[in-house]
Amino acid sequence: MTAEPVRVSPPWLRLREPADAAARSATLASRLKDLLPQGRPAVIHDLGCGSGAMTRWLAPQLPGPQHWVLYDRDEELLSVALGHPVPASSDGIAVSREPRLLDLRGLQPHDLDGASLVTASALVDLLTATELRQLVGVCVAADCPALVTLSVVGRVRLLPWHRLDGPLSEAFNRHQQRTVGGRTLTGPQGVDVVATEFARAGLQVLDEASDWCLDSAQAPLIAEWLTGWTQAACEQAPDLADPTAAYLRRRLDQAYAGQLQVTVGHRDLLAVPR
Repeated sequence: MTAEPVRVSPPWLRLREPADAAARSATLASRLKDLLPQGRPAVIHDLGCGSGAMTRWLAPQLPGPQHWVLYDRDEELLSVALGHPVPASSDGIAVSREPRLLDLRGLQPHDLDGASLVTASALVDLLTATELRQLVGVCVAADCPALVTLSVVGRVRLLPWHRLDGPLSEAFNRHQQRTVGGRTLTGPQGVDVVATEFARAGLQVLDEASDWCLDSAQAPLIAEWLTGWTQAACEQAPDLADPTAAYLRRRLDQAYAGQLQVTVGHRDLLAVPR
């Protein structure tokens, strides 16, 4: 398969990390405590690790020794991930890591040999349905739990309301399902594909909402998100470009004045072998 990679920048990942940490389901994370092996280190494979935020969020919530295997196709992001210190486990044991430079579309079952847990975050919307089915198949073969967090669901709410909110949201969702390099991305449908494939393979699938709930405390994140959201929507629907220019200026003013609240819908899944 060929594709035009979607490049995620380290500054964007750094900006969103606190909101991601607040949004991810602590309930699903707590379920993992009873699912990890006893008497030996947990080996956790983080797919599409980005800047390593999942390790920093989850490792201190889990007990015992942990070894994290970090996958990304971006060498710079792997360097960023390894450059951050990792908190100890919940009972104070040091956590180790190793990087693997790999495009996940080439992930093979042997890559996950010995895995205790597979994780991924903000990933599935960037893949096609075929790629997701293949990826889930590899995870199922590993016969361990899989935690998939912060998958977009195509639901956005801004308060106060504006008449362009709906058209922009619809255009953005279509943009997320665009065809790139001959690949049609799943966008907000990706999390349903993943849930269906895990359930079809016989795993128990648990899910929780993991929405971003942003207000004046996250004004810089709102501003960056709004800018990218409107740009993508206008790329998909060019007729929105002219009215959106004034809309964006107004929304940015509201964000920095503490007058805007934004909810971006996400969903977390935990798939557990029966």
